[in-house]
Amino acid sequence: MKKFTLAPSLLAVSLLTSSIFLPAVAADYKIDHEGAHASINFTASHLGFSVLTGRFNSFSGNFSYDGKDIAAAKISVTVDTSSFDSNHALRDKHVRSDDFLDVKKFTQARFDSNKVEDKGNGSLLISGDFTLHGVTKPMVIDAIKVGEGNDPWGGYRIGFSGTSTISMADFGFKKDFGKIELALHIEGIRQ
Repeated sequence: MKKFTLAPSLLAVSLLTSSIFLPAVAADYKIDHEGAHASINFTASHLGFSVLTGRFNSFSGNFSYDGKDIAAAKISVTVDTSSFDSNHALRDKHVRSDDFLDVKKFTQARFDSNKVEDKGNGSLLISGDFTLHGVTKPMVIDAIKVGEGNDPWGGYRIGFSGTSTISMADFGFKKDFGKIELALHIEGIRQ
């Protein structure tokens, strides 16, 4: 007579089904600025006559994200203020001076999230603290999830785009040309 042991079979079924129903865990991502798959861009008024655009060329950061628990997401980004680039060397030198960014004294700007709200259909509202020119103020970023999936190099990526507006007056600049519009494009590589 053949003996049949139920315990190993139940254990195998239990292991298979439990892995299917385990809750998702937040994954950690590094922002891919080295591959130029992320950018921090700005638009500002130029003396009230025209619009100036540019970017910060050097920044780093990371974030955690779980599509099943978006409220638990976190993001931290550090920007090298001396990497300010408006495609005009003399203007860039002036903006880096103590009239504006004062990059010798304030070498970095930083954003740290403290709340992420799921607005549905991939839309997010990211709130946090933004430090610029030695002043920390609340910042809200309207963001969308662009996409996620396996990349051609064997990794896994996820990307977001967002916008925010800051007021120069809030950050104690000697010269104030009003509001700065920020456009943020962040692609992360899962770690």
